[in-house]
Amino acid sequence: PSPALQSDGPLRRAVACYARPMDLQTPWYILAGALIVIGLLGTILPVLPGLPVMFAGMWLAAWVDGYQRIGTGVLVVLGILVAVSIATDFLASLLGARRAGASNKGLWGAGIGGFVGIFFGLPGLLAGPLLGAAAGEMAHGRAWRDASRIGVGTWIGLLVGAIFKVLLALAMLLIFVGALIVG
Repeated sequence: PSPALQSDGPLRRAVACYARPMDLQTPWYILAGALIVIGLLGTILPVLPGLPVMFAGMWLAAWVDGYQRIGTGVLVVLGILVAVSIATDFLASLLGARRAGASNKGLWGAGIGGFVGIFFGLPGLLAGPLLGAAAGEMAHGRAWRDASRIGVGTWIGLLVGAIFKVLLALAMLLIFVGALIVG
């Protein structure tokens, strides 16, 4: 080797600085943080699966830490909150339709419209349950005015469900950050 690298001079210290092994935890923590942020955005933007992605990021952070601060109990609670959010996705529009006086055909229409709407992005997610409930009510023999009122009730149910999911996301964040601080 060069005499400059054999001495303890500034060049050797500079080379030694870059020769250190990379910390492998940092990229995992960055990925976990990105998943949490994307999941949080997904509670507002219905195109993204919000809380499941948030949960994946939180679980990844727990794994990187060796489950030292985020343990099984915290992950179970977070998982339950995710399950509640998924149930909320399915039930919110149905309960909104039922509250507006929907028949069984209207409820089926809201459910099918919500499912089909997934494949059409944001407009489909917003309009699918409304149109599905209205179509189901019209198939039940109701007038367009009554069917559209029930469709709007379905959409209001979706809005209430979205607000509830944001609250669940905030609860998950509080539990996660609290476990990080206390753990």
